Amino acid sequence: MTQISGVQSWSLGVTLQLILAAALHQGFAAVAPPTTAPTTAPPHKDPGRPERGNYVVASANGTACLLASMGLQLNITFSSLSQNKTVQDVVNLQPNMTKSSGSCDSDSASLRLTTDAEKTNLTLSFTLNTTSNKYHLSEVFLSAAWPDMKDAVSARNNSLDYLRGTLGYSYMCREEQTLNVTQNLSINTFQVQVQPFGLTGNQFGAAEECQLDEDDMLIPIIVGAALAGLVLIVLLAYLIGRKRSHAGYQTI
Repeated sequence: MTQISGVQSWSLGVTLQLILAAALHQGFAAVAPPTTAPTTAPPHKDPGRPERGNYVVASANGTACLLASMGLQLNITFSSLSQNKTVQDVVNLQPNMTKSSGSCDSDSASLRLTTDAEKTNLTLSFTLNTTSNKYHLSEVFLSAAWPDMKDAVSARNNSLDYLRGTLGYSYMCREEQTLNVTQNLSINTFQVQVQPFGLTGNQFGAAEECQLDEDDMLIPIIVGAALAGLVLIVLLAYLIGRKRSHAGYQTI
């Protein structure tokens, strides 16, 4: 009888130890610090195609001396405060939030676009060669001070040669173009029509289309000509084959 009581006491002791160990394990598991997934920067959002804006620069007498109609998209590289690294951002200029100003001279004209909400100032300067009566975009200047910038961005290039046109004519390009300004700035243009010199009646002059538009129009012409040539070859082969088949018969 004593032996049985000893066994029961030993079994009770083991059971109590197991229960205590399980309770301690559960307690440690309950107070264990939660694991958190590493945070990552949100992916960059594509702003899409920019809206086309109409901009006017007036001379001292109130008549338009520069007209521009275009969509503009800025590609800017800067040092980000939130991400603590150098990033590239793509921003569309919103026409309804952009003020236009500028100046016109006999051989130079400039268009300044200011967006107060984004603290962005973009100036496009054109130069006219009075000997050849040709103009071009010769300089771009950008200053930007966005909330996420460690330091304000300033970019300038005064040796550009874009948007070339003839005095009295407007430059037009429907296709998207990329104007490389500096290492930290490029501008995408969409559906551009601009005329900085030789305006008459506050309206664009006859348009001179860019090479991209001409190439775009040339492709369907080439395809159409190729298809017409293929049809002609098939028709000639059919006629020749039919003539040979008739020549094979003999009249009885």
